[in-house]
Amino acid sequence: MLNEHSTSLEVWGDPIAHSKSPVIHRAAYAVLGLDWSYDGRRVDEHSFGATLNTAETSWRGLSVTYPLKAKAFAAATSRHPRAELTGAVNTLRATTVGPRGFNTDVDGLIGALRDSSIESVDRARIVGAGATASSALVALATLGARSIHVVARRPDAVLPLVELGDRLGVTVVAASFAESSFAHADVTISTLPGDVRIADAAAQSLAESGGFLLDVVYGTWPTPLASAWESAGRSAVSGLGMLLHQALVQVRIFVHGDPDVAVDDEVLVLAAMRLAVVGD
Repeated sequence: MLNEHSTSLEVWGDPIAHSKSPVIHRAAYAVLGLDWSYDGRRVDEHSFGATLNTAETSWRGLSVTYPLKAKAFAAATSRHPRAELTGAVNTLRATTVGPRGFNTDVDGLIGALRDSSIESVDRARIVGAGATASSALVALATLGARSIHVVARRPDAVLPLVELGDRLGVTVVAASFAESSFAHADVTISTLPGDVRIADAAAQSLAESGGFLLDVVYGTWPTPLASAWESAGRSAVSGLGMLLHQALVQVRIFVHGDPDVAVDDEVLVLAAMRLAVVGD
């Protein structure tokens, strides 16, 4: 269960052993002088509900990663507008009326792109159509993209993204890995899990026309796509920057309950979080 007065926090997912969230969050709370705990727990889709409702332990809030973002969305009794827009929740915060759901992945993606001096985007591409793809679409739209191609194994999986694009004023076009060539993109965001394999020919074609690559994976690097980008002489970064920036917004939520209210000494907090990532 969630308890707004608790000082315990966790990150849930399956797998979870690779997660850097505990070391990042602990670094933040140390700077803030908060004696809060933050641990990782392996929770799968089938056990999510029972684990959330357990009476043995209570948490102030939870970070939620693959494959639990849809489960967390359903469990939230209220949701921040970005969570409603994307249909995904990666953060649950205890309130007096039940868990409130947030999606900080959008902020994480925008922050990671800005770390690479990308302040605006014209034409973009998303690889994969899972839970993080909607966040990528909102992030790219926020940075100005008005045409986004989504490469997925099943065209029907892109339909919710087409509908979301319509709401955002963005043209979303479905593409297949089987295509021999792809439309040019200034930025590509890959939302595929790290264990997904892509045919060498498809990876090469994506790299040749894909511009800058932000791959949300950080546990196993380089990914097949990142290797293809390197071979094509193009720039690629892992999801560590995304993790860092979305975690900072989570810290705001866990401290204040509001993703837009900065914590005290936030510049120092972010620096400590970044050091924890680099030094881990």
